[in-house]
Amino acid sequence: MFDYNIIKSKEYPQPIISIGNITVGGTGKTPHTEYLIELLKERFKIATLSRGYKRKSKGYLEVHSQSTVSDVGDEPLQMKTKYSDITVCVDEKRVHGIDTLLSYEENERPEVILLDDAFQHRYVTPGLNILLTDYNKLITRDDILPYGRLRESANERYRAQIIIVTKCPEYIKPIEERLIIKELDIKPFQNLFFTTFKYADLQPVLNNAHTPIENLKGRDIILFTGIANPKPLVEYLEKQGAWVNSIKFPDHYQFKTSDMLQITQVFETLSEKSPIILTTEKDLMRIKDIDDLPEVIKNNLFTIPLKVTFIGENKDYFDKKILRYVSENKSNFTISSRQNKSQD
Repeated sequence: MFDYNIIKSKEYPQPIISIGNITVGGTGKTPHTEYLIELLKERFKIATLSRGYKRKSKGYLEVHSQSTVSDVGDEPLQMKTKYSDITVCVDEKRVHGIDTLLSYEENERPEVILLDDAFQHRYVTPGLNILLTDYNKLITRDDILPYGRLRESANERYRAQIIIVTKCPEYIKPIEERLIIKELDIKPFQNLFFTTFKYADLQPVLNNAHTPIENLKGRDIILFTGIANPKPLVEYLEKQGAWVNSIKFPDHYQFKTSDMLQITQVFETLSEKSPIILTTEKDLMRIKDIDDLPEVIKNNLFTIPLKVTFIGENKDYFDKKILRYVSENKSNFTISSRQNKSQD
């Protein structure tokens, strides 16, 4: 109905970038959104807008450092925790969310809005659509639910101006790149990029935990996760020589005190080996709501930062393309706003 203009989609003069997918499960939306934040935050006033998946609240909410996962969702809270100087908000109705952001006073109004997980939210037509697809199962090799993991046809990829193949190995042969370009049938108006994830050193969550750990060889790690696919993280830790005890919960799982006690019991069985308790940055947000966190976890809990890295020499081209789009459309929006203000 959107394609035939039966249901209307709203466009804005404001620079709006959507980062999304058409696959159930993780393709790396949050790390790629954070990459854009890092790229833009020194030059522009940024706002991120998402629906706040699995939150218990409704309507428009601005995320603050004291917000809870039940109010705003884990991913928005993660972004606000890492980037306290940007505006992070949630609204299941994206048009209403954008209109609210644009109604802010001029000194607080964002110059660019990043829509997290909005590729299928057709009520808004972003100025720039970024579609992510997992290297390990390209959308062209998948099927629509329930047989496969696609939420809509892979042909919808033609709505994207930029397609990023995520979770790639560190090196891809040029011939493989060409085969993927052919398989995805990249059009002249589209650009294709390849990215991989890089894990940083383990970081202590609390001040009374150990110092950052760089050498994992021979270390026992109790890894607990509530993400779509923890397998790449497990493989990375094992590649570093660690002994991994993996405890897997469902994606976006809301941790309870009983879960923390289970982890404590595993720790006690390995206590002679001085194990590390490890979780992801996103999972950490869902632990904050637990008031009576066991001391064992407080004193031994680490998280592992995740960064997006572009493969090959395309990073500069991607960065320039994003910066050019925002700069040009920010100018158009400023002129449009001044004209509307003078008419009022």
